[in-house]
Amino acid sequence: MRISVDLNRCEGYGQCVFAAPSAFTLHGLEALTYVPNPPDEMRDAVHRAALACPVRAITVGVEDEPAGAAPRQDRHVVVVGASLAGLKTAEALRENGFAGPLTIIGDEPHRPYDRPPLTKACVSEKLPPGRIELPVTRPLDARFLLGTAAVGLDTERRSVVLADGGTVGYDTLVIATGTRARPFPGWVPEGVLTVRTRDDAEDLQRRLARQPRRVVVAGAGFLGGELASGLRELGLPVTLVEAQATPLQGPLGRTVGDVVAGLARSTGVDLRLGTTVDEFVADEKHALRQVRLSDGETVDADLAVVALGAVRNVEWLAGSAVCADAGGVHCDELCRALDQEGRPLPDVYAAGDIAALPHPLFPGRRLSVEHWGSAVTQARTVAHDITREPGEERLPHVELPSFWSTQFGVNIKGVGFPGAADRIAVVQGTPGQGSFSVLYGLGERTIGAVTFDNGRNLHHYISLVREQAPFPPGFATSDENTSPALRPIGC
Repeated sequence: MRISVDLNRCEGYGQCVFAAPSAFTLHGLEALTYVPNPPDEMRDAVHRAALACPVRAITVGVEDEPAGAAPRQDRHVVVVGASLAGLKTAEALRENGFAGPLTIIGDEPHRPYDRPPLTKACVSEKLPPGRIELPVTRPLDARFLLGTAAVGLDTERRSVVLADGGTVGYDTLVIATGTRARPFPGWVPEGVLTVRTRDDAEDLQRRLARQPRRVVVAGAGFLGGELASGLRELGLPVTLVEAQATPLQGPLGRTVGDVVAGLARSTGVDLRLGTTVDEFVADEKHALRQVRLSDGETVDADLAVVALGAVRNVEWLAGSAVCADAGGVHCDELCRALDQEGRPLPDVYAAGDIAALPHPLFPGRRLSVEHWGSAVTQARTVAHDITREPGEERLPHVELPSFWSTQFGVNIKGVGFPGAADRIAVVQGTPGQGSFSVLYGLGERTIGAVTFDNGRNLHHYISLVREQAPFPPGFATSDENTSPALRPIGC
């Protein structure tokens, strides 16, 4: 059996832990981990846990078998990208009653799997990457073409060109090719890797089993911080290198970043801020021996992970009618892909990390969001528009991005667009002293919120962001130690 937990929704009540303690574990105040592929003898306990969850965050998969006698339609939907967004689009199509042929194309040889565990459970808990396949919530009756990348698109002939020279025709196309790891901008020796795919995680696990003398992580964003945290849980020496003044400064600002820096150092991470990796130095066997930093210092290490962000997989669309660039596939509010003139292409959609859409919080701009929850909600928008009846209302994608990260013993949860803010206000607790919450403002409106081990209060802040409530907030907090001072996002 396979399960997944929407950790955006999870609020750490722990009812699942009581119902199925072998499948679910609560770390600290709110951080939940789980076994994605528990043994079948735990089925009853896992179902009880799903029913007991107050926020219905647990999904238990079903067997993906052909739908049987369901009527077939001539319309053929092709999803390019065996990703979270691709799988959720296929599920939503079947849930909405689509009974036609469905094809899912993926460049990896694996069925869709969950990526967050690659830098969390696969590191700290040594979870085998082969056990993170995403559960399906209903039989898909889909044809999977795996291990073959799409390399071209002809929207006039409605055809996807594959790397093996074949083509797949479509009536409706969904682009869900996501992102890949941004490589280091220079030569890399043996022992320098990225972690973006299941195969990457398996490679990392093999190397960690050899007990490296030190691991250098380049980049202290969400992925880099989670890796460094997991490596310290294994007891490995870690140097975390970050170009900005604090970890997570770009997405969350320096006030929150200072807290993360303190947490990292408290666990023994050798944190190098305002610094970049200049060069990897190899030994005579071309294996990593040393990392040279921009401040002139060197770090002896035999393993390094580059965590410098992601690149959107749009190259295969070059020469097609789809308007795509480094920011993703340009879409309208219905997730319909646009042509070079900004017009919706007939029956072409995009979902997930690769989709760049407008949002009511930022009129006139298109935003691409690399978060788990956005892939799920965009998939629902796409499926609704594909299956809606003539005259049925269209449903634009207006959901707020939401995200979570578990690192250095705390659970960070957020909503909205904190990275676009120019000021923050601490509204609960005190940063660095246990649980706290922060609101983010742009001008005179609230555009984001972040909680540290305080996710149960996030619902209230979500409503403020959704309503673009006045900023700074006018309400009084119940915490006496809350500082009323506003702070610039970068300070």
